[in-house]
Amino acid sequence: MSDIQKVVYVVDDDEAVRRSVGFMLKTSGYAVHSFANGADLLKQAKTLEPGCLLLDIRMPGMDGLQVQDALNERGIRFPVIIMTGHGDVPLSVRAMKAGAIDFIEKPFPKEALIDAVETAYSILNQSGSVESRGRDASLRLRALSPREREVLDGLAKGLPNKTIAYDLGISARTVEIHRANLMSKLQVRSLSEALRLAFAAQDSASS
Repeated sequence: MSDIQKVVYVVDDDEAVRRSVGFMLKTSGYAVHSFANGADLLKQAKTLEPGCLLLDIRMPGMDGLQVQDALNERGIRFPVIIMTGHGDVPLSVRAMKAGAIDFIEKPFPKEALIDAVETAYSILNQSGSVESRGRDASLRLRALSPREREVLDGLAKGLPNKTIAYDLGISARTVEIHRANLMSKLQVRSLSEALRLAFAAQDSASS
């Protein structure tokens, strides 16, 4: 195993969150740099070594989406993990459309945090092109039934199960069943993984 530490940048206005997340990461062997707001990160962004960015979505001043947009405009492509509160899934979906690779809901266990960071690093180290990832995603999505694809499309719009159910004329429970089935067929463990595939396929189709 390499003795070079993986770097994680934590951006959150809550000092307690920065401390607790930093502690979980440092005790797992990561190098951690914390910022109290997006502006402080952006001041140094050009000089930072490649790493993973843990970004709170709701902050005073610049929120997580604005920070992400600013990084994209500057051509800085850190893999972004959004830290979100309960009920912020639509915002998290917007962040993923803008390029975030995952989102985790506070409070999150250490295992979920480390898993998300390792996923971010695997994407950072991928040599495959956007086109090849898009083709792979499109092939995997072909395993879904038309109804499962409609449910995934609704999730990719940030819609809750009840709204998807209303739009499709089915029950919320049926949406839950389709959601579980599509995740099984796609061999993913989280909604964010399923959304990554959906967005990769969309990007490939539109390019």
